[in-house]
Amino acid sequence: MHRFLTKSVFYSCNTLVQRVRLSLVFSWLLLIVFASHAQGLDKIALAGWSKPITEITNLLVEPEKGFFKSRGVELAYLPGAGGGDAIRNVLSGQADVGFTDPGSLFAALDKGEKLKLVYDIYPQNVFNVVSLKSSNILTPMDLKGKKIGVYSLSSGTLQNLQLLLHMAGLKESDVTIVVTGVLNFAPLIQGQVDATAATDTGLLVGREKGLGAVNVMNIKNFINVSSDVFVVTEHTFLKKKDAIRKFLLAYKDSMQWMMQSPQEAAQLAIKYALDGQNPTINLDVIQLRNSSSVSPWTDKKGLGSFDPLAFQKAADTYQKMGLIQHTLDAFKFTSLELTPKP
Repeated sequence: MHRFLTKSVFYSCNTLVQRVRLSLVFSWLLLIVFASHAQGLDKIALAGWSKPITEITNLLVEPEKGFFKSRGVELAYLPGAGGGDAIRNVLSGQADVGFTDPGSLFAALDKGEKLKLVYDIYPQNVFNVVSLKSSNILTPMDLKGKKIGVYSLSSGTLQNLQLLLHMAGLKESDVTIVVTGVLNFAPLIQGQVDATAATDTGLLVGREKGLGAVNVMNIKNFINVSSDVFVVTEHTFLKKKDAIRKFLLAYKDSMQWMMQSPQEAAQLAIKYALDGQNPTINLDVIQLRNSSSVSPWTDKKGLGSFDPLAFQKAADTYQKMGLIQHTLDAFKFTSLELTPKP
């Protein structure tokens, strides 16, 4: 009887050991499969113009939603302080794709850099110049002699302010430009600047924080050039076509999700965005970005698509205003080859 019990215990233990071993083997196989899968992902580093803020929630939720992973892309986000930073990170090789404004792109191309625009993120101009009602700044001409804030000297706020000044026949030397930081209206409220260049989302947040009554000059009323685009170097365009194509498809997926599920995005922004503490503000910001992502052109051609001639017109305008020196050829610096089709 003792032998039988011992033998039974032995077989039970042996079976348990085998089960544990099988479990461990299975676990290791899963790890190998996952590791192999991870190694198969195309790594794409995206250089942004900002820190991880609410308006790019569709990018920030990647750990949870997996839009890029499902397309075979491992996404990394490099924050910046303006479109110029995004361009520099791309040119230095730290990033594969730049999230930048057309003005920063034109400035780089004007210096001889080899870049290609592959996706129109926000076909609507979202920039503005904001002043307190008490300052009585109603037209671009009223900016003469004033102190004007910008997010940074490498941001779209500066580029678009330059456009507005040139349209009014003013030079940069006719105003004093002050760097105030991204989404920062405190200097305006405190009287350190007379006006500040911002974005629609920046203005929204400023109002929520007690900005008060203001005058707003929307740049789109003067020139409705796109606000942000994706750019890559010509080298990356040629060498990583498949990866960039998958990245753009994934971005389109993420943007469609944010347009279809703004409430969910607003809640997730609390978790992922640095400025996402208030879900009500998050929703307003997200809805603004959703609306700036579409245009009559994208209604026909799909998200991300663009008309190269529109960018040719914008580049020509920058040259006529003296913001760039050389004539740029849109059919050389744009490509729809990798842009997702509808």
